[in-house]
Amino acid sequence: MRIGIASPVVTAVPGAHSPWETSAGIQELARIAEEADRLGFHHLTCSEHVAVPEEIAEQRGATYWDPLATFGFLAARTTQIRFATQVLVLGYHHPLEIVKRYGTLDQVSGGRLVLGLGVGGLEEEFALLDAPFADRGARADEAIDALRGSLSQRVPSFHGDFYDYDGFVVEPRAQQERIPLWIGGRTLRSLRRAALYGDGWVPFGLKPDELHALLGKVELPDDFNVVLSAGRQLDPIGDPSRTEGVLTGLAAAGATIAGVAVAASSASHYCEQLAALAVLGEKVG
Repeated sequence: MRIGIASPVVTAVPGAHSPWETSAGIQELARIAEEADRLGFHHLTCSEHVAVPEEIAEQRGATYWDPLATFGFLAARTTQIRFATQVLVLGYHHPLEIVKRYGTLDQVSGGRLVLGLGVGGLEEEFALLDAPFADRGARADEAIDALRGSLSQRVPSFHGDFYDYDGFVVEPRAQQERIPLWIGGRTLRSLRRAALYGDGWVPFGLKPDELHALLGKVELPDDFNVVLSAGRQLDPIGDPSRTEGVLTGLAAAGATIAGVAVAASSASHYCEQLAALAVLGEKVG
């Protein structure tokens, strides 16, 4: 099981971030990215929200850094760690927008992009962006199908009910021949969507027995990743036993990749926590 890092600073969800992150910026994040890169962690994350209603921001937080700008900067400061959007909301984009913009990011990063994709559920944001909400699931299915056949193609082609294009050149395009697609969700439909079109599934809010039940209902492709979150922040230095136990539990639940956030009092402390986490991760294997 590999370990990815749920990036600090880029979001500020109440109860899920540390006070030091409020005043931190890109340089602190870059320092952490460099250390995570040096230690061999699998990926960093960045989520997507364009604008969150004020009343909802009290629960979800209001800070969401843009993945393209953030990852573009971090790509220049690292060499091997991957960059995972977790997640892009498919309904906010035409598939070719993603092909072009994130294909360029894949080029800039030297082929280190992972596209985490989701259906989305914040109706007010859909309305703000004039994006259809009621049929977003069907649209997302088709968008994923379109992306699977269009990423890395100079002249992508797709003909569907919602998206139809042919005869357009997209340059630059992705460096990877097959960009990994991780599909977010917590339902059987999301897992089937991931198994059919994607390379990984990123569930949330499911208990181990619920995960086992869902995973037992779908035949997964070879090299398919199940990306499970460690939940609340871990403290590898202060509580290594609990940290190791959480990692062991994720592996037992079927995770091929664990998504971990760590508690810290500063960027320097965060880097120290990452070093301790890397040691524990090697023990779990």
